[in-house]
Amino acid sequence: MAKTVQTVLDYVEYLTGKGFILGEDAYGFIQFGKHYTNSQDEIVNIAIELTLKIQKEFDGAFFISLLEMLDKEAISNRKQAIRHVKSLNLM
Repeated sequence: MAKTVQTVLDYVEYLTGKGFILGEDAYGFIQFGKHYTNSQDEIVNIAIELTLKIQKEFDGAFFISLLEMLDKEAISNRKQAIRHVKSLNLM
């Protein structure tokens, strides 16, 4: 049975419910990054999560760089992404 992946919009709404309010500019970066890297929602959500954890806020340039790196490294899940950012001493 395949797991259901939360859409980017659902994830942003989830974050809003947790108190992380992302502005219109942040959502613009998210949409741009998703299309620019042709990333799946799961990877975009991971990049949003890691951006918030590492930067303590949403930093659009950092998010795009992180998304590009995840794409370049062919990272396909959260565990791989966390391992990779830790190996770079970002977390």
